[in-house]
Amino acid sequence: MTTAAPLLSESTYWYLTRASGFISLVLFSVAFTLGLLTAGRVWSPRWPRFVTESLHRSVSLVAVCMVVVHVVTIVLDRFVKITLVDAVVPFVSGYVPLWTGLGTVAFDVIIVLVLTSLLRTRLSRSMWRAVHWLAYLGWPVALAHTIGIGTDRLWVLGVVAVSVVMVLSAGMYRVAGWRRVAIRRPL
Repeated sequence: MTTAAPLLSESTYWYLTRASGFISLVLFSVAFTLGLLTAGRVWSPRWPRFVTESLHRSVSLVAVCMVVVHVVTIVLDRFVKITLVDAVVPFVSGYVPLWTGLGTVAFDVIIVLVLTSLLRTRLSRSMWRAVHWLAYLGWPVALAHTIGIGTDRLWVLGVVAVSVVMVLSAGMYRVAGWRRVAIRRPL
């Protein structure tokens, strides 16, 4: 009787971890950009605001799923010793503690954002918005995690650069849009 080969090899976990991490960064950058545009009240007759809001929610959901794949595969990977505790408690991992810890902080922020979004109807709007501001912490921390732990290839820096340009552009638009909206609002 022969033993069946493992379903996933060590290199498969490594590739899944890396791919899901990069896809997560791209999706969270898109979600963050859409969130900034939604908060900045960007719309046109051809692109109503509800489209941006719906897209923000959908992209965020897919991004969260990819982060879960990222965390599960890194915990299952035996080459890099990261436990479930390492994945949720920042800076306790023995594997590059700073960069892994930053990834853990970003993951914890995502968990809080997901939980409060699921409980949105039970929270006041101001409470939900206050907690949602954590995204402004989570995205740059996730970006730093990516730069510190995953930039062994030049294309990774390209993905990081495109993500930064996209988010900063939306952020500048939001700040400029805030002034116009604030001026037009009646007191």
